[in-house]
Amino acid sequence: MLGDSLSAAYRLPTKQGWVALTEDRIQKQKPGWRVVNASVSGETTAGGRARIDRELKRAKPDVVVIELGANDGLRGLPLAQSRANLDAMVSASKAAGAKVLLIGMRLPPNFGGAYTKGFEENFRTVAKKHNVAFLPFLLEPIKSDRSAFQRDHLHPTAAAQPKLRDHVWPALVPLLK
Repeated sequence: MLGDSLSAAYRLPTKQGWVALTEDRIQKQKPGWRVVNASVSGETTAGGRARIDRELKRAKPDVVVIELGANDGLRGLPLAQSRANLDAMVSASKAAGAKVLLIGMRLPPNFGGAYTKGFEENFRTVAKKHNVAFLPFLLEPIKSDRSAFQRDHLHPTAAAQPKLRDHVWPALVPLLK
């Protein structure tokens, strides 16, 4: 798992995050798989791109889940740069023999229509180009529930984490064969 604070269980005990909850489910339903959460709070696609080769060598994964890009968008980084970074991470993962699940993100409308649409399209474009599994929006099941977010209105609460796990699961489980 290569992600940002949304996957690193920001301000929560790690075991309460959706990645750890997914690991628990994998251990029960798909024994024998090991989950490595290489998520870092504040990570951008550039940071993920800089780390991916090292993480691939270290973990030797059969499946790579990439959940990065939110911080690029919140910082208004150039869309082409973010797309190139996502593309490089997916390419590196596939070259290492791993199946890939790319998890997308959306931005609030105050970033402007062209940027928010382009940002969202980056994920779809990269997933389609590489023919990898794709989940369009990690926060879909909680997007309209203010109580599902911490005070910063960005990071999900502990109570929301099982919903994220359940949302990711149908896209992930076919890769665990």
